[in-house]
Amino acid sequence: MNGLSNGVKITARIGMVNYINTAPLYEVWRRTVRRADWRITEAPPSVLNRMLHENELDLGFVSSQEYALHPGEYRIMSDLSISSTGPVGSVFLFSELPIAGLDDQLVLLSSQSQTSVSLVKIILEEFHQIHPRYRSGLASELDPGAERPAAVLAIGDEALRLAVEERYPHRLDLGEAWQEHTGLPFVFAVWGVRGDFCREEPDTVLAVYQELHRCLREGKERLPEISAIVAKRVPMDEAACYRYLRGIEYDLGSEKQEALRRFFEYLIKRGEVPASALPLNVCGKQ
Repeated sequence: MNGLSNGVKITARIGMVNYINTAPLYEVWRRTVRRADWRITEAPPSVLNRMLHENELDLGFVSSQEYALHPGEYRIMSDLSISSTGPVGSVFLFSELPIAGLDDQLVLLSSQSQTSVSLVKIILEEFHQIHPRYRSGLASELDPGAERPAAVLAIGDEALRLAVEERYPHRLDLGEAWQEHTGLPFVFAVWGVRGDFCREEPDTVLAVYQELHRCLREGKERLPEISAIVAKRVPMDEAACYRYLRGIEYDLGSEKQEALRRFFEYLIKRGEVPASALPLNVCGKQ
């Protein structure tokens, strides 16, 4: 149904986040899953969001907010996420000033994740009553002639690199800030499935689900080895990479679903997503 690749009929177009936070799952997947009929696309969340929405993917890790923006189009694959209970370690607001001093200051927002952009606005505006000025972009691509931002939102491997460099005197871990205010974990990404694909190809959805969970189980058992492999991509110390990956969570149990609902309630109140984002639509009973 999804065309041909090297003469093989593609039965599933799958999107995988290309940050090391997926390494416990994806490193095993790349070495052990041999399905020529499943096509993988590696990209930042913002690219996968667009591709899923434009029907260039059937399923994959996407920003939590992407699901909330188009709830009628997607289902959430059960018990899979990229999340944290407390500090996440790779979604930071790095700042030249204390957080309380950012009112009316310029904040550079990562262009790679919708969820983190909305989350930092909620934390600053709703939790701290601070209203900065915002601009979208990447810290690594700052224009020398432009106004220097007082703070930078960075995610994924870029955030890990900035944390290692210790360039900014202040940093706010968004997962930790969310938990301090709500008492809940935070779900940064979900495994989104296009609704039509979920209905028409339930056996394929189940097969992908089972492989994802197998890879995740094996990846957790091999975490020291995987940490040693991926740490050099940042680069960061292997022990630090191991501690970081141990803190990333991949489940979507009842507390995580409650956290998603709470986040969506904020987004609905702020007019960023439609009210139909709730209730959550989970794909199948895997």
